[in-house]
Amino acid sequence: MRVVLAEDLFLLRDGLVRMLEAYGFEIAAAVETGPELSKALAELEPDVAVVDVRLPPSHTDEGLQCALAARRARPGLPVLVLSQHVEQLYARELLADGNGGIGYLLKDRVFDADQFIDAVRRVAAGGTAMDPQVISQLLSRRSQDKPMGGLTPREREVMELVAQGRSNTAIAAQLVITERAIAKHTSNIFGKLGLPPSDDDNRRVLAVLAYLDQG
Repeated sequence: MRVVLAEDLFLLRDGLVRMLEAYGFEIAAAVETGPELSKALAELEPDVAVVDVRLPPSHTDEGLQCALAARRARPGLPVLVLSQHVEQLYARELLADGNGGIGYLLKDRVFDADQFIDAVRRVAAGGTAMDPQVISQLLSRRSQDKPMGGLTPREREVMELVAQGRSNTAIAAQLVITERAIAKHTSNIFGKLGLPPSDDDNRRVLAVLAYLDQG
């Protein structure tokens, strides 16, 4: 699986390259600036991009904007964004097109190799991998405004894990209930959020967006 990596800190970039290669990934390019990232994504067509939000020259959200532009040019391009802090606006921008193949992790997560590599693989496969801390803050903030479509406490637990990108099997294992129960909970969540079945949309991603649009 070919990866384009963008990280301006040499030691972290080098460490990520070594980690990804150790797990069988091919590094198509490892760059440190926004312009280099845009060029690599356009020319190398990687299977997945792992991108620091803040890159030179602006050191604001250049990495995120380069990744989003590449995704508009190549819909569905898997992108895993790394950030130093929880930025809810970034998460929202990533999810805005309603498709999968998106991830948002805090940089601290890369020090857990298994967790980081699992997130890269899930995003590359078209899934989502939202940092638990990001989702927790989103849910906490909204719960102070008004209930999320009348979800039950158990449905909120399931919603949080869905938003992190976990499969029904993984959620069932974590909550120690059956996959059938998880399927029922997710069906109820989609119904309460007004998300009918569709072959064209990722309802798990849209569920997070629907949540963000409330309040």
